[in-house]
Amino acid sequence: MVDWKNIETVLLDMDGTVLDLYFDNYFWQEYLPSHWGRLRGLDAETAKQKLIPKMKSLEGTLSWYCLDFWSKELEIEVIELKTDIEHLIQIRPSALEFLKALNDHGRKPIMVTNAHMDLIAMKLTKTGIGEYFSHIISSHTLGCAKEEVTFWERLQENIEFNPEKTLLVDDNVTVLRTARSYGITHLLSIAVPDSSGPERDTAEFPAIYDFNDVLSSPL
Repeated sequence: MVDWKNIETVLLDMDGTVLDLYFDNYFWQEYLPSHWGRLRGLDAETAKQKLIPKMKSLEGTLSWYCLDFWSKELEIEVIELKTDIEHLIQIRPSALEFLKALNDHGRKPIMVTNAHMDLIAMKLTKTGIGEYFSHIISSHTLGCAKEEVTFWERLQENIEFNPEKTLLVDDNVTVLRTARSYGITHLLSIAVPDSSGPERDTAEFPAIYDFNDVLSSPL
């Protein structure tokens, strides 16, 4: 599935790729609306009807991923609320083995994520995966989401890489399409980013169920 002879740089997304997306989906779709609603005397379903369309309207933008934005917008400390359910943060199947294998073969990957820096810190502390990455790059640091070509241009300015010899693994099809338009050649998606959810349509991109699918090829 991956021709490692032609790969110099490995870029990995965090949520839904290395980590199970269940934590994030549950937080934004259930836990946060329920908490926000209780503070305003609303039942959980009414709160979801009010909040989720507003959130969806910003999907793919930096604000969509920004904890500071939502803390101000909803008048709650989102990062503190996330700590309530941090026990749900989990590494995806065989992801740790994949990270270790990359490191053992001198291919220390780069994390490229839309996650807010405070959330990255929480998840790295919880999982211990930070040591396996040479760089951890947040879209908030670069000032634009991965769904924008500008992100990849700015990434190139910060970390030199050859797009034609770069592998990107990401569960977000829009991100993969943007990366492809920038020139990144080797692209993989994730079939089941949320362990509690169904298999997803990854459109024109090949998808893996877990990282054993790429470990089958010699690194």
